[in-house]
Amino acid sequence: MHRIEVDAEVDLLSENKRLARENREFLKKHGIKAVNIMGAIGSGKTLLIEKTVDALRDIRVGVILGDVVCKADYERVQKHDVLAEPINTGKECHLDAHLIHHSIQKFSDVDLILIENVGNLICPVDFDLGEDVRVVMVSVTEGDDVVEKHPEIFRLADVIIINKVALAEFVEADVEKMVEDARRLNPNAKIIRMDLKKGVGFDEWLEFLRGVLNVSGNSG
Repeated sequence: MHRIEVDAEVDLLSENKRLARENREFLKKHGIKAVNIMGAIGSGKTLLIEKTVDALRDIRVGVILGDVVCKADYERVQKHDVLAEPINTGKECHLDAHLIHHSIQKFSDVDLILIENVGNLICPVDFDLGEDVRVVMVSVTEGDDVVEKHPEIFRLADVIIINKVALAEFVEADVEKMVEDARRLNPNAKIIRMDLKKGVGFDEWLEFLRGVLNVSGNSG
């Protein structure tokens, strides 16, 4: 027998929105900005976080790392002497506001929370976490059609990072096609061409974060 439980899905998303509002109120009360970083496994999210916490030593940063089962990303980031919290979702392919609701209580003394979402480009779309900024990170090695194949997550993004651009010629990926696809889907998003291993686009990312925090300073 085929069953469709539409009411349960509506209730789930409604409850998520309520908890997201509570998360947003908590963050506002404590003067914290939260950045939700989404992207597929291998896009470069963890390396971006590692480099960011190293560069923003003059800012109090906390990190929440979501994954289905293991704590490998958490263990990597923790080595950078930063307050970090792992979340394992079990079978779920996304973080939700309820999971974040418990974790952010431990971050009341930071200025910025970087949230690494579970690695995929589909499931996180429906779940507002209460964040201030949504980032989607993709790499050229995922194929230059990855943006047009996953339109919803790019439509909702504030920042779109196209990573590993130095590898584009080796994997026959057209970076400008990815940029054009992103602009067509979301003309208001900030688009950053990046290669973390080469340092490309990283300063632009830090400048954006400092703008979100409304601070200036030496990021080196």
